[in-house]
Amino acid sequence: MSDQDQTVALTEFQKLMEEGQYLNVPGLGDAVKGKIISADRREVRVDIDGLTTGVIRGREIFSESAQYDDLNVGDEVEATVIDLENENGEMELSFRFAGQKRAWEELREMFTAGTILDVKITEANKGGLIVRVNHVTGFLPVSQLSPDHYPRVTGGDKNKIFEKLKSYVGATFPVKVIDANEQEEKLIVSEKSVWEERQKSVIAQYRVGTTIEGEVTALADFGAFVRFGSLEGLVHISEIAWQRIDHPRDILKIGQKVEAEIIGIEGSKIFLSMKKLIKDPWSDIQKRYKVGDVVEGTVLKVNPFGFFVELDPEIHGLAHVSELSDIPGIDVNTLAKSGDKLNFKIISIEPTEHRLGLSLKAAGDKEEVKQEEKIAEEK
Repeated sequence: MSDQDQTVALTEFQKLMEEGQYLNVPGLGDAVKGKIISADRREVRVDIDGLTTGVIRGREIFSESAQYDDLNVGDEVEATVIDLENENGEMELSFRFAGQKRAWEELREMFTAGTILDVKITEANKGGLIVRVNHVTGFLPVSQLSPDHYPRVTGGDKNKIFEKLKSYVGATFPVKVIDANEQEEKLIVSEKSVWEERQKSVIAQYRVGTTIEGEVTALADFGAFVRFGSLEGLVHISEIAWQRIDHPRDILKIGQKVEAEIIGIEGSKIFLSMKKLIKDPWSDIQKRYKVGDVVEGTVLKVNPFGFFVELDPEIHGLAHVSELSDIPGIDVNTLAKSGDKLNFKIISIEPTEHRLGLSLKAAGDKEEVKQEEKIAEEK
């Protein structure tokens, strides 16, 4: 080789060295691959592309990934560089870091692909459930539970909710990864998203206006849940009956068979109405009651602003505080209590708004009203 050829070869070699393409020497924190040349419980030695020998010792052998559970000579493995040269001149490696990195990569892949996986519930707290996915600890919030497991507790008692959540420890739930952030070590999974996906084809069979038959599965302050087939819908308290009710339990009980109409579908949420299947009693109210009539009503509830009064099971009215007495600032509780039957004069009827106004003081029973006012003044 001529001096010129030697110079050119040397220059190319230097260029490769500078670009790291000749030896490809890994740096601190890099992931490297190699073949196992020896392995036992205390130490694993790996040949790194013939460049150097890497060693994994002690706690660095134990990884978050199952791929390191059964190691044999000749197996190709991946590890992370934690020291370029130890006391023996060997590269110090870690399966633990590499396994964790790989576990998070797999979690991100699951998130992107929308993979459904089964996870075991290991713990519970008041906010949700703790799970393990690929040896990584994750969280399943209460809000991400499916309707079958969501803890419906009357009054929202947190202790009762917690007891319900604890009953799931040891169970296995199908979930999707909805957040995987390695930097923040945050893994969030959802059972509800799996339920929603599986229900899409079933929900598609229903349309707004469809009448369903179902069973009341739970009662809450805001309404009742009704299961029909494999689906479940909510009947808001305002859609249970035409008359005003304080709580769904006033009319319904768990296990009761009911009919309802689908009035809304939003994703996996189905909204139902029971009262739409019942004739609106207010549509012909003018045939039953007229402004100026004096009627007997039962006081259902006493409020600072007046009395809620039942004229019949379907029609309720309001006697405003200004229509109860001529005495300014009188305590309405001194005039009546729930369950009392009194005469009222109908002073307004608004069928469209389902409102009926009543007056106690204009009912015509002056002596009774005066006597009540006298008692109130003496008190």
